[in-house]
Amino acid sequence: MSIPEVVRLQDKFDAFNEHWQPKVIGELNGQHVKIAKISGEFVWHAHEHEDELFMVTQGTLLMRFRGGEQRIGVGEIIIVPRGVEHLPVAETEEVWMLMFEPAGTLNTGNVVNERTVAQPEHL
Repeated sequence: MSIPEVVRLQDKFDAFNEHWQPKVIGELNGQHVKIAKISGEFVWHAHEHEDELFMVTQGTLLMRFRGGEQRIGVGEIIIVPRGVEHLPVAETEEVWMLMFEPAGTLNTGNVVNERTVAQPEHL
């Protein structure tokens, strides 16, 4: 057995600049560990079969829901249950976030548009 690799989040975030393009940085138990840089507003969407975990590592994320909203700061997480419609918004100029979700989860969930990333890059 080989020794597991240490993943330095800063190095992974430094490897790209584009927004709303999630990158896979690890896999475990059928889950993808992804990172993304975001700016501005995304798109309202839901994931019928998948829960999603978001952790902010830089900036402030505003997660809008049809019934309200939550602000997530550095070092905080939010878990969006399957079927819950949500709209991620970068409240600061740029937000860096780490996500856990089942492999194959589309970033736009039940919406397919120009921001859909069907095959995220592995870093």
